[in-house]
Amino acid sequence: MSALVVVPLLLGTPLAGCKKISDADASRPETARAYPPASRPVSQLAGNQWSTETARDKVGEAEEIMAAAGIEPGMTVADIGAGEGYYTVRLAEKVGAEGRVLAQDIDEAAITRLADRVARDDLDNVSIKLGAGDDPRLPENSFDRVFLVHMYHEVREPYAFLARLRPAIKQDADNLGEVIVVDVNRPIEEHGIAPKQLFCEFEAVGYQLLGFMERPELGGYFARFRPVGKAPLPGRIKPCKMKSSS
Repeated sequence: MSALVVVPLLLGTPLAGCKKISDADASRPETARAYPPASRPVSQLAGNQWSTETARDKVGEAEEIMAAAGIEPGMTVADIGAGEGYYTVRLAEKVGAEGRVLAQDIDEAAITRLADRVARDDLDNVSIKLGAGDDPRLPENSFDRVFLVHMYHEVREPYAFLARLRPAIKQDADNLGEVIVVDVNRPIEEHGIAPKQLFCEFEAVGYQLLGFMERPELGGYFARFRPVGKAPLPGRIKPCKMKSSS
């Protein structure tokens, strides 16, 4: 008799623990739902080759950006959204044999092609990693610089992504790491993001803007950020309203 009473109660117990997912969250990764959703449109993935490497080298893009970022031999650098490896191979040369470069992308095919290129060029100081759209999956307290070049406007979960990026940036008293962003000041639908929107989203997750310069001849603008203070809890992050493109 007692077994007949217990079984219905056990069957009903899991139902009480179910949490209804809102329509707004239904299309989001479960791992990102603790964070605010993007409060702006998100660019569709546009492929991994922003421009030809020859054209970019003609205007000295990588050399100028690496100089502005303060890249030096021996540094450990991450290239997020590495694609075909334009910055990866140049960063590898710049940091030298004592430095390290971690090239990351969420596109498995691109990662495979980049791994082939790294092997072909004997880049022993480069590692390859597959990331996720809401998590760069980087080791903690590891990087002097993290590069986000022509890719941030495609990040579908900016607040989760930036929050999970913070721990990877070196925070030693004598060695503070930075995030380097290169993007274009134009509508997100045209694969860019307004600087004001960029600044607001980084600030919302506890980053400080260190420097900014407009460089249209290099394909857009350059910004430097550093995490400061304690990271805000996911529920305390205030999403940014869409800013103008100025």
